[in-house]
Amino acid sequence: MFIKHLSLSNFRNYRTAEVSFQPGITLLIGPNGQGKTNLVEAIRYLSSLNSHRVAGYQALIRRHADGTQESSALVRALASHQDRDVMLELELNASSQNKARINKSDVPRVRDILGYVNSVTFSPEDLDIVRRDPSERRQFIDELVVQVWPRFAGVYADYERVLKQRNSLLKSARATGTTGASLSTLDAWDASLVKYGAEIIAARLDLVKRLQPHVFSAYQAIALANNEPKIAVKSSILAAGFMDEDDFGVEAANAAGNAGFAELPSDRAELEELFHVKLADVRAKELERGLTLVGPQRDDLVLTLGTLPVKGFASHGESISYALALRLASIELLRAETRSGDPILILDDVFAELDEGRRDRLAQLISGNEQVFITAADMADVPAGLKMTQFDVLAGVVQAHD
Repeated sequence: MFIKHLSLSNFRNYRTAEVSFQPGITLLIGPNGQGKTNLVEAIRYLSSLNSHRVAGYQALIRRHADGTQESSALVRALASHQDRDVMLELELNASSQNKARINKSDVPRVRDILGYVNSVTFSPEDLDIVRRDPSERRQFIDELVVQVWPRFAGVYADYERVLKQRNSLLKSARATGTTGASLSTLDAWDASLVKYGAEIIAARLDLVKRLQPHVFSAYQAIALANNEPKIAVKSSILAAGFMDEDDFGVEAANAAGNAGFAELPSDRAELEELFHVKLADVRAKELERGLTLVGPQRDDLVLTLGTLPVKGFASHGESISYALALRLASIELLRAETRSGDPILILDDVFAELDEGRRDRLAQLISGNEQVFITAADMADVPAGLKMTQFDVLAGVVQAHD
């Protein structure tokens, strides 16, 4: 899969942009703050409906120096796979519903555009996956779930809708002191929460199982070390009591294979039963807090090297290697599990963060991919010997390098 042509209108700092690309490695170079990352962010957003920099999409619509905002932004890309082209368009609207078109025809839902283009982004922020909050790891695994199985965009949307309604009901019950039979509406929402939530947990378990061997191979390649990276799903539906957002530690890593980790059943019916039991167990606590305390929104991934968690115990170099291994593993998984071939690779200011050894090894590992975008502020940060097409980016203008 590769992008033949990218058109932008009022996207970030671009009033307009028209850029044609070829397969292979494309280098976008220029001083910081000129629009290099904005360009690759548009490609990433087209493939995932998510940005690696901000939540939501409003920040993607161009703002002027006086603070006023354009009414909409447009991202259009001509993508090609096995000599078949498809035109994808996303219209991001500041005050109305976003729209999507495939080959110039409107689609019923914006998420219907997913699955035509896959991408994997490497950025310095990837360290947050291994070092920061569970939300970072949930975002990593959920974005990958949606790229492998695009229909899950709808499952996640349904779960978020049910979760929002259930939380609203819990808050209302807390405020009014509602108890007993008056909570029958909550039972109805429980059924939907369990249905969609169990489906999400099962998908995460399946994906982690598929991803694990790729993570192992990628870590050995990038770190040249014998440490064994492992991933386990840590679920609130099996935790004792309920889990706080950052409930993590050595005991979590050593618990792999115990309740809350590897013993989660993959069978949907069993997951639903466990979820129902857990909801009943924490009902009083949820009414006290006015908040849903169990479900995929409170789950985590346990990332370990050997017997210790990466978070809090891995060195800076080990953490970087692990984060890179997760992205390299994502490439292999998407290549194996989807019909669009190689995902588009985006290396957003990554080489500047790596030592020379990791820089050279990463360059070797990605050089055979069908299409790679690299952003850099300094040519000295780009590994020598890479065959690439260069574009200069300055003040929202993209020009082929002479």
